[in-house]
Amino acid sequence: MSYQVLARKWRPKSFATLVGQEHVVKALTHALEQQRLHHAYLFTGTRGVGKTTLARIVAKALNCETGITATPCGVCSSCLEIDGGRFVDYIELDAASNRGVEDMTSLLEKATYAPTRGRFKVYVIDEVHQLSGHAFNAMLKTLEEPPEHVKFILATTDPQKIPVTVLSRCLQFNLKQMPPGHIVDHLSHVLGEEGVPFEPAALRHLAKAAAGSMRDALSLLDQAIAHGAGKVEEAGVRDMLGTVGDDYLFSILDGLKDGNVQAMLDVADAMDERSLSFDSALQELATLFHRIALVQFAPQALADDAERVRLAPYAAAFDAEFLQLCYQIAIHGRDEIGLAPDEYAGFAMSLLRLFAFRPEAGAPLAATPARTPVSVPASTPVRPTPAAKPAATDDWHGLVAGLPLSGLPRQLAQHCELVEMGEAQVTLRLPPVHKSLLNTRAPQEKLQEALQARLGRPVKLNVVLGEAERETPAERTRNEKRERQEKAVAAIEGDPFVRDVMDIFDASIDESTIKPV
Repeated sequence: MSYQVLARKWRPKSFATLVGQEHVVKALTHALEQQRLHHAYLFTGTRGVGKTTLARIVAKALNCETGITATPCGVCSSCLEIDGGRFVDYIELDAASNRGVEDMTSLLEKATYAPTRGRFKVYVIDEVHQLSGHAFNAMLKTLEEPPEHVKFILATTDPQKIPVTVLSRCLQFNLKQMPPGHIVDHLSHVLGEEGVPFEPAALRHLAKAAAGSMRDALSLLDQAIAHGAGKVEEAGVRDMLGTVGDDYLFSILDGLKDGNVQAMLDVADAMDERSLSFDSALQELATLFHRIALVQFAPQALADDAERVRLAPYAAAFDAEFLQLCYQIAIHGRDEIGLAPDEYAGFAMSLLRLFAFRPEAGAPLAATPARTPVSVPASTPVRPTPAAKPAATDDWHGLVAGLPLSGLPRQLAQHCELVEMGEAQVTLRLPPVHKSLLNTRAPQEKLQEALQARLGRPVKLNVVLGEAERETPAERTRNEKRERQEKAVAAIEGDPFVRDVMDIFDASIDESTIKPV
C-alpha cells in the first residue's frame, strides 16, 4: 500500500476532530441542528487553518444519507465519496486557475440543474479573491438568490480583495491561526497513533515553525520523521529547521546577567560555526525579553509553569526599564542585520549593545521593585554601605555621585537640589522644567530606596517643584564640562606651534573638534 502523507491521512473528517476552530464549529453546529441553512458561506483565514476541510465537513453534513446533521456518519456512500473527492454533487473550483467570466458562467449554468445523488449541490470556490471583476459580477445574482438545492462555500486568504457586494451576500466565518499549544497537542496525538517516538521539545520547534498552520505542521512532522530516521528528536528538528536552541539563547541571557561579554560573544561564534540563523536568534531573543517582562508584571499571563520558573531568575535580575531597551535592541537588530558587513557582525554588535547599555556597567542588574510606596519599619535594621553619612546641603553632590542609580532615578537625583536632610525625611526641590521625571512613582521609589541604604536609616523622600536656589549636581556636571572644554580650547590656541601654523596659512581652529582629556 502506498504511503499517505500525514497532512492528508489526519485531515479532520468531522466537526469533533477539527482542531482550534471552536467558535466556527459551534455556530455551524447550531445552524445544522436547527435547520437554519444559509445559501452562501465565506471561510477566511491563513493557509492551513482548515477552510477547505471545513467545507467538506459541511458538505457531508448537508448530504449525509442519515439526514441533515451536525454529526455526519462518515460511513455512508455520500460521506465516503465527499472525503475522497468523488461525490458528483460536490464541486471544488480553484479560482486561481479558473478566474474568468467564462468559467463562472459555465458553473452557474450547471447549478440550475437538480443534484444527481445528494440533497444539495455544494460549490466550493477556493481562493475566491482571485476571481476577475467580471466573474464576480456574473455570480452576484445567483449568489443572492440561488436555487434551493445549491449551497456556495467560498474560501479565501485575503477577504479584503472580495467586493463588498459579494461579502454582503455571505455568512462569514473567520478561522483563526492555530495556537502553538493546540499544534503540539495534535502532533503528540498523531505521533502516538502512528507509533513514532518523539521528544516533546521537538514538537514545540515544529509548532513555532508552522506559524499557525496545522497543515504546515503536519508536513514538517513528515519531514522530521524522515530526517530523524523514524524518530522526532529536538536536536534533529533544530538541525532540520536551522533554528536556534534554547541553550544558546539562555547562555546569552546568562552572560548579560553576569556581565560576561566574552560569554555572549562565544555564543555568537558557536552559532556561526553551525551556520545558524542570526536573524532567527534575534527574533527569539526579543520573544524571550517579552516573556521575561510578562513574568515581571503579569506572571499569570504565562500558562506554562515550567516556563515561568525558568524565566523567574532573569525577571528578578533585569531592571524593567533595561528589559524594555533590550527588546528594542533585539527587534532593531533584525532590521539592521541586512545592512551589516555580514550577519555575524550585525548579531555581535547587537550583543555588544545589550552589554553596553546595561545600567551601571559592570555592576549587578537589579530588578524593578513593585510599584508600591516604599517604607521601612523602624524596627527593621538597615545595614549602611561604607561611606561618611552626608548630613548637610553641601554634601548632596557627593552623595548623588555615590548612589547606585541609573536611568530616570539618577536623572531625578541629579536635577534636584537638597532642601532638608532630616532624620526621618529628605526634601528635594526639582525645577519645573524637569517635572516630567515625576510622571511615575518608580524614579522616586528607587531614589528613596538608594538613600535609605546609603544613610543607613528609614527615610521618606519628599520632592517639591520650585526653582533651584543653588547649583544642582546636573548643573555642576555641565559647568565642569564647559570649564574643561574652555581650558582645552585655550591650551590649543595658546600653543606656539599652533599659532605659527594659523599665521602662516591664515587658518582658524574648529573648536568642535577639540575634546578635553
